[in-house]
Amino acid sequence: MITTKEKIIEYLKKRTQSSAKELRDYLEISNQALYKHIAKLLFENKISKFGTAPKVVYAIQNELKLNDDKFIFDKDLKKQIENNFFMISPIGERKEGINGFIYWCNKNKQNVLKTAKEYVSTLLKYNNFKKDGFIDGSQKMKNTFKILYLDKIFYLDFYSIERFGKTKLGQMLLYAKQSQNRILIKELVSFVQPQIIKILKKFNIEAIVFVPPTVKREIQFMKEFEKYLNLDLPKINIVKIRGEFAVPQKTLNKLEDRVENADKTFVVNSQKNYKNILIIDDAIGSGATLNEIAKKIKHQNICKGQIIGLSITGSFKGFDVISEV
Repeated sequence: MITTKEKIIEYLKKRTQSSAKELRDYLEISNQALYKHIAKLLFENKISKFGTAPKVVYAIQNELKLNDDKFIFDKDLKKQIENNFFMISPIGERKEGINGFIYWCNKNKQNVLKTAKEYVSTLLKYNNFKKDGFIDGSQKMKNTFKILYLDKIFYLDFYSIERFGKTKLGQMLLYAKQSQNRILIKELVSFVQPQIIKILKKFNIEAIVFVPPTVKREIQFMKEFEKYLNLDLPKINIVKIRGEFAVPQKTLNKLEDRVENADKTFVVNSQKNYKNILIIDDAIGSGATLNEIAKKIKHQNICKGQIIGLSITGSFKGFDVISEV
């Protein structure tokens, strides 16, 4: 006798994809019973779920089986991949850890075990730039600008690394912004919050600046980031002034254009002054935005001590434009 799970598989093979309602009507069972079987099939990696409620469909899992049973990973290698690999597939599925890495290898026709060693080797190479969990971009900024108004600038990670593309933080940041997904923003905050708290304590920060967005979105990443971060510190307000046409920094390829954009379009509003101030941005390419905001803060005597810049991600090259975010 054919089981309900087998009926679901056969139905999806014929229909390519189906909603829960269509499956329920076909099987003539209750919602509770249907979702019990669907949960098992999802867990067994036999079907895939696409979309978000109320528009969700199910389809046969047609990719190679992603269980890692057939691959014998070194313990440390596996731990590194589990902790660091994260991607969003072309159809919006979250792929992470070992199974996500195997998916990426299969999709790109790469030998899994050989590529795993290369991936971890690349991670360790770039992790050498980190000290106590931070990448110090101060020297890069000194090499870029004639006058550096920031006393220190740090990244939590690089945006992308060589052939493997965006890092875990790079992926999370890109899709949190582009999809305006509050759940992913909240997850990203949880991921980076300990490091932000650490830098607040290390430099005795008294006030925070959150770099405002240029592009209008229904859900603004930095506003949500600030809300979920929920820091109990005074905030220095920065206003972004738009001309007839809004020109995002990411659309400007020349350093001098980025400096002009930041200089002319950001206004700092504060009647108080503080000893040490932290400026937080989501991604640093040239660093022009943070440097120009720091310049305005210093010229208005708002800061009596140090101005520290902190970005979720930054570029590896001397001057690179991160245009996606």
